[in-house]
Amino acid sequence: MRVMVMHKIDRSSEEGLPPSPEMMARMGALMGEMTTSGVLLAGEGLRPSAERVRLRFSGGQRTVMQGPLPGTNELIAGFALIRVKSMEEAIGWASRFADLVGDMEIDVGPITEPWDLGFCPKPEGDVPMRFLLTPKADKNSEAGVPPTPELASKMGKLLQEMKEADILLATERLQPSSQAVRIRFDEGKHTMMDGPFTESKELIAGYAMLNVTSKQEAIDLSLRFAGVVGDVEMDVRPVDEASDIPSGP
Repeated sequence: MRVMVMHKIDRSSEEGLPPSPEMMARMGALMGEMTTSGVLLAGEGLRPSAERVRLRFSGGQRTVMQGPLPGTNELIAGFALIRVKSMEEAIGWASRFADLVGDMEIDVGPITEPWDLGFCPKPEGDVPMRFLLTPKADKNSEAGVPPTPELASKMGKLLQEMKEADILLATERLQPSSQAVRIRFDEGKHTMMDGPFTESKELIAGYAMLNVTSKQEAIDLSLRFAGVVGDVEMDVRPVDEASDIPSGP
């Protein structure tokens, strides 16, 4: 099964502070082990919320909120990872998705690139940017209600257009939060809460996509991650593997 583990923002990540060399070394060793074993499929970190945008669509109108973003309804229904030239272009693609779905909220956040962490020089010229689009959960997504056949068809066409334009890098729909586990790590101790979650007010700082044999294996790996980074909150959410339901941003 595939599971998305999302770690939440903290003061250091919100202030854009780089991790210590020791933490980077320990995290690199853990990620290397998980990659070699085939458990880690993908993972990205997000820049601080000051660089993100929140889009609200209601009654055919769009409201754009510039970061830093407050933590309100941070329970997501899925995600799309895209590669475009600018934030404005990313907002444009998110808006096209909302044109199909209707009233909704989507956060658009730039991905932390290797040069942001000093691993390599930033390439010269017009470098494409990667963004994570995260639509917020609603009553239907939390109930596991699939889109109508008409909406599914329109979403499929939009995603195909994005793939052909080399814009869409990945997209997944998540199972409802009733299938999730929330882990809080504080001063060396952890607590776990089974879903569903009535609220989630902590912004996402990054995620890892895991290929595991069980939810418990994902939890065990999440605890190892927490052992590296320290106090953190994480949500462990299974991916919706229903092949007949297209994912979307």
